Amino acid sequence: MITDNVAQIYDKMDINLQIIKISFKGEAVSMLPSELRKSISCGKHQTHTSGICQDYVQANLVVLPKEYAFDFLLFTTRNPKSCPIVEVLEAGQFQSKYAENSDIRTDIPLYHVYEDGQLVDKKQRIDEVWRDDLVSFLIGCSFTFESQLIKGDIPLRHIEENKNVAMYNTNIQTEKAGVFEGPMVVSMRPIPDSLVQKATDITTLFPKMHGAPVHIGNPAEIGIPDITKPDYGDFVGIREGETPMFWACGVTPQAVALHAKIPYMLTHSPGCMFVTDWKNEEYLQEGK
Repeated sequence: MITDNVAQIYDKMDINLQIIKISFKGEAVSMLPSELRKSISCGKHQTHTSGICQDYVQANLVVLPKEYAFDFLLFTTRNPKSCPIVEVLEAGQFQSKYAENSDIRTDIPLYHVYEDGQLVDKKQRIDEVWRDDLVSFLIGCSFTFESQLIKGDIPLRHIEENKNVAMYNTNIQTEKAGVFEGPMVVSMRPIPDSLVQKATDITTLFPKMHGAPVHIGNPAEIGIPDITKPDYGDFVGIREGETPMFWACGVTPQAVALHAKIPYMLTHSPGCMFVTDWKNEEYLQEGK
């Protein structure tokens, strides 16, 4: 399993959830991605992005030195369920083609800085620690399909309660590539029994955002000993008549990179995503 150090990193997340608590159901949810990125870059929005800009694609971020980029890209290719690539930026670049006038160094609410597999800092912006040899990977996020679940009348309690989604280490192993290997991390959402198939059908439409669930039902079958104690994020309970559904999670590539003890790595903090200008409907039409 991932080292205790990695779990402790996320247990100690100190994001201030009060910043948008009042506006979460209104302005923050409906604002345009460009407005949200501006709010983030000037320090106004400092919490998770679950449920915000619901009609737009969100992405995880992993930034590595160029010497590790090929092995990591190979790892994502071999593990598309947990590491679906949205975009790879060339060394030193920091503007996404999916977000006009964006800057991945300042447009995410909270970043983590790692050295040799250890968390050494948390920052609201990383432009001051940026290097020209850094290659950035934007990886699909399940927050993207949440808006479609909501439109399908499937309740998502973590959004209703303004919490981060619950995430867990599992015994599902990824396929190794170079120095990168380790177990899959999953996100969990409790879904009413009668809506499990509908939730599966909807999320299957988003293969670049982790797609269909990797497991439904008993968490022990995928190595989760206590569902009430997520390794990252917030547990929101599982009520009678609900089934836990588990999707591959974009924290997986972070975890395997930490396991490899990469000398220097920058990432988003789990739940704090990069929000693009790419609409969900545009994503769904791609390739048709």
